[in-house]
Amino acid sequence: MPIYFNSAPTDFPFQFDSIGNNWNQEPTLRPDGFPVYHYLQTQEGSGILSIDEKKYTIGENQGVLLAPGIPHVYHSASGQWITLFATFSGSMSPYFSALFGSSHLLFFENEKAASIRKLIDQAVLHHQETPTDPHLLSLECYQVLLQFIGGLQSNPSQQPAWEKYVRPVLTIIHTRYMEDLTADALSQKVFVTPQYLSRLFSRYLGCSVYEYLTKFRISKAKELLVSHRTRKIQDISQDVGY
Repeated sequence: MPIYFNSAPTDFPFQFDSIGNNWNQEPTLRPDGFPVYHYLQTQEGSGILSIDEKKYTIGENQGVLLAPGIPHVYHSASGQWITLFATFSGSMSPYFSALFGSSHLLFFENEKAASIRKLIDQAVLHHQETPTDPHLLSLECYQVLLQFIGGLQSNPSQQPAWEKYVRPVLTIIHTRYMEDLTADALSQKVFVTPQYLSRLFSRYLGCSVYEYLTKFRISKAKELLVSHRTRKIQDISQDVGY
């Protein structure tokens, strides 16, 4: 029943705060919720999650992502309940709530849950290595978080502006931050004015397009400075789009 806690520098943009699998899950009561985003998935058996006076069954190959600070209780439905889990932090964590949507819990099952399990199992194996590679673990954390973002597709009608304009721009920023990106160029990608796109970013993320791009580039630069200590600062600046 391996469980690992984060020991990497806190300036990585995406980090596992804790992670584990093959866990014999005990009853858990959190009247104040968990301080960071928390994903829990059933490997064997089933569990009962109680939240907002509602009960949800988490069966095999099913998982749930819980937002921070949401009071909840979970326990085995009957017999042994084996789970895997991960919790998430990093310098980009203030933006997680916008990326995952307004719901305080998201459910995953079937192929999506299988993909998440594969990624978490892989990350657990890499946590067992000595020494661990914090850069690799940060990348694997980001891969898991991307699975949660994809979960928004199940009900896009709840956030039409987010789905149509903001999320595509975030995808461009996350994958092409090293290119010559500007707010004007990004707004053209989704066929809106820069002013309208900035208003949407302010609504959902609490910052402008330029501020988000800058924050993301700085986080990636910090990550590269830690993992590539021999590289010159000006080279890393070019790597992240400066």
